[in-house]
Amino acid sequence: MKKLAAAVLVVVMLLSITVVPSEAWGRGGGHFHGGRGGWWLPGALLGGLVLGAAVAAAAPPYYAPPPAYYAAPPAVVYQPAPAYTPPAVQREVVYPHGRYVLYGDGVRQPWQWVWIPAAPAPPPPPPQR
Repeated sequence: MKKLAAAVLVVVMLLSITVVPSEAWGRGGGHFHGGRGGWWLPGALLGGLVLGAAVAAAAPPYYAPPPAYYAAPPAVVYQPAPAYTPPAVQREVVYPHGRYVLYGDGVRQPWQWVWIPAAPAPPPPPPQR
């Protein structure tokens, strides 16, 4: 029965596409609404509706599968991330007149080189008498 209905709808669609435009074209130039749309517009709209109805009638109904039920996931034990250990780098560069010291770890605090001047030499001892 559904196939018969689909066949009838397809025939009606084909007739609406071929008959309606030819009659409209014969009435004077084939334009309406100020020249927009053309003579094919009514047939295309009606044919599209009929074709959609035919496809919907011919297609078998779609039944969605039942939802899948899953077992509860196993309990997850939280393990904290291992502590961050900064890479081994040389943190001090010594010169005769001072030194550079590297501060920061490059992750939580940016690297920063700081110049620390050397302590002045102690004054000479007082002369002996």
